[in-house]
Amino acid sequence: MTHPVVRPVPRPLALSAATLIASAVLAGPVFAQSASIGADIVSRYVWRGLDFGESMSVQPGLTISLGGLEFGAWGSYSISASGAGSNENDLWATYTYETASGASFAAGFTDYYFPGPRAAKYRDADAHTREVSVAVSGSETFPVSLYAGMVLDDDKPIYFEASVPFTAGDVELGLHAGAVSGESDFYATEGFALVNLGITGSAELPITDSFRPPVSVSYIVNPSDSESGNRAFLVFALSLSP
Repeated sequence: MTHPVVRPVPRPLALSAATLIASAVLAGPVFAQSASIGADIVSRYVWRGLDFGESMSVQPGLTISLGGLEFGAWGSYSISASGAGSNENDLWATYTYETASGASFAAGFTDYYFPGPRAAKYRDADAHTREVSVAVSGSETFPVSLYAGMVLDDDKPIYFEASVPFTAGDVELGLHAGAVSGESDFYATEGFALVNLGITGSAELPITDSFRPPVSVSYIVNPSDSESGNRAFLVFALSLSP
């Protein structure tokens, strides 16, 4: 999820997120109810309609769950040296409340860090940017999901996205549409803009009876007239986890 422009954030905020996650990991199974690890291999790193790195990337993740609270680390690393400027290593936390009907509400915080070869060092404030978000996921009878995330730096742009799933045979499909609220250096937009329209198909790849990793293909269009817009992408992803 690298970005064209990264604005400075207060250094203690970035370090406090790292301290929180490190403390929970060191506490071990006494507090953590569950943990998961895995990685995606993607043909392109396309995030909110923007391509970062112009390269295949590997995206590892570590998640720790404590009831409705989840937090962890996520990264994206280009396999091409020319795309290393888009490398990313994030810390995030989300609290989710699920209703009896199956709908859920979530609030989240993400600290984005960009460890490119010539990027600012980890303790430098301008190596980080922050986002707060809210999300609503509908029940099985109304499976529409809504997301809004506001970057706390730059012009405080808000990214909105709506998505809806459906099924065609053995393939699960999902439609999504995302837009930026206004002018933003972060998204390279000059005003309100649709930046992320697409469809994703996902299924299991039956390699053996016990090893069926998920795969997906996404067709994504960024129809905006922004510096990074007016592009279309076809992205393949393979997910691996124990």
